[in-house]
Amino acid sequence: MKTQEPIVSIRGLRKSFGEHLVLQGIDLDVQPSQVVVIIGPSGSGKSTFLRCCNGLEPADSGRVEICGRVLTDAGHMLGDLALNRLREDVGMVFQSFNLFPHLSAIDNITIGPRKVRGMSRQQANAEAMDLLDKVGLRQKAHAMPGSLSGGQKQRVAIARALAMQPQVMLFDEPTSALDPELVGEVLQVMKLLATEGMTMMVVTHEMDFAREVGDVVVVMDGGVVIEAGPPSTIFTNPAQSRTRDFLRAVLSRN
Repeated sequence: MKTQEPIVSIRGLRKSFGEHLVLQGIDLDVQPSQVVVIIGPSGSGKSTFLRCCNGLEPADSGRVEICGRVLTDAGHMLGDLALNRLREDVGMVFQSFNLFPHLSAIDNITIGPRKVRGMSRQQANAEAMDLLDKVGLRQKAHAMPGSLSGGQKQRVAIARALAMQPQVMLFDEPTSALDPELVGEVLQVMKLLATEGMTMMVVTHEMDFAREVGDVVVVMDGGVVIEAGPPSTIFTNPAQSRTRDFLRAVLSRN
């Protein structure tokens, strides 16, 4: 029986900042349409790991293959042109939205397809309106970012990433900067993407999302993966005492 090739394959990924070793040899495979949720205490290397998956942080060593391209291998990374092409296939949503403040919601979404893919403004606008429908913000198409709530900004940021028609979406704590009452509207959009088969790697502290939507939950601590498995195992019968301690502390706050 032929096994499916992973869309993300990571082996021996290491990353330091000065003398501080942040990632100590990460191995991970992500299959197409999987939702991989990465959890763990603050400072465990989760965000750095995610940023190494699209070249925002260059790895010191190890191999990252994503969307059929070798992003980095033994410290050698794709050149700028090839890296930019890779990022068309790997969308990323940040904690802090990173919208262009001088552009309306629809212009934030269309700038990538128009500038990078050469799409006409008419087609880009039509596709952007469809994406705004998807994230529930059609009525905010011409609003400026400064007039939007945090949850609305993040939903526009998701639509902007989707406009490039990526194969993989990376989410770096997408709800951590939001007021609690706005978290749900962003998670709902992410749940929709999961049901549509989008491959997703999500760093989050939202344990209910990890339990409900994740296919695989990866637990990191101290720059290593201490265990990984389906949510039913990680949340009910984790193998590692460090995982049990982390979940007990996090879930007791909810």
